[in-house]
Amino acid sequence: MSGGLLLASTERPATVYGVHGAAGRTNWTCFARRPGLRGTWEAIEWASVPPGGVSGEHRHTRTEEIYFLISGEADFVLDGKAHRMTPGWLGLTRVGSRHALHNIGTERVDWLVIEMFSPATARVLGERVPLGEGETVDSGKASTVVNLGERGEFDPRTVFDGPLASIRIQRLAPGTSLGVVSDTCEHTLFVLSGSGTCVTDDQRVAVGEGSSVTLPLEGAMRIEAGDAGLELFHATMDVPGAIA
Repeated sequence: MSGGLLLASTERPATVYGVHGAAGRTNWTCFARRPGLRGTWEAIEWASVPPGGVSGEHRHTRTEEIYFLISGEADFVLDGKAHRMTPGWLGLTRVGSRHALHNIGTERVDWLVIEMFSPATARVLGERVPLGEGETVDSGKASTVVNLGERGEFDPRTVFDGPLASIRIQRLAPGTSLGVVSDTCEHTLFVLSGSGTCVTDDQRVAVGEGSSVTLPLEGAMRIEAGDAGLELFHATMDVPGAIA
């Protein structure tokens, strides 16, 4: 197994004010960005707002994005329609759509963000060009919300045009392990609950609630669950041109 893991956590978030024009603060951590990865990731992030907090409404002109709710209760406003979200719900926003998030509960709302470049905006010599005002991408697909906690797995290719290949919840019983190999795709995982150890040929790293592990192409690792087991959010992105 190889090294090269991108490891991060929610322990020391930054504080940002006025996200997407909204008043109030957002706690925020970036786990990984495109440099060091081969997939078309824009960013893998964690965000949190207090009761009454808002992530402001904005239109996606060049990227596709998912919000996965970790804690709290929120209204996820997608193209003008509010969807009540509790932990386990997933919002998928296509290029051309608008979204926002409002904390409507009495506790903070935490969520994961994965933002990816869309092939729909790669229109000029491979450069990604934002959509113009009023311009849309018509592929017969639509932005949506799904209960990932209930379903366990969702195919984002039914919504997105880009190479995000899978989104799932992985549950490991105490003492069991999960092998992850990045041959034709890259992986990003986030520990929702429990604790364990991430193992490569040259690393043994403890992981727990709030830990993020991203595995670049041509990497491999094993995640071993501790005494309380592990619950993981797990997404994969195909890397065009990669050879297994």
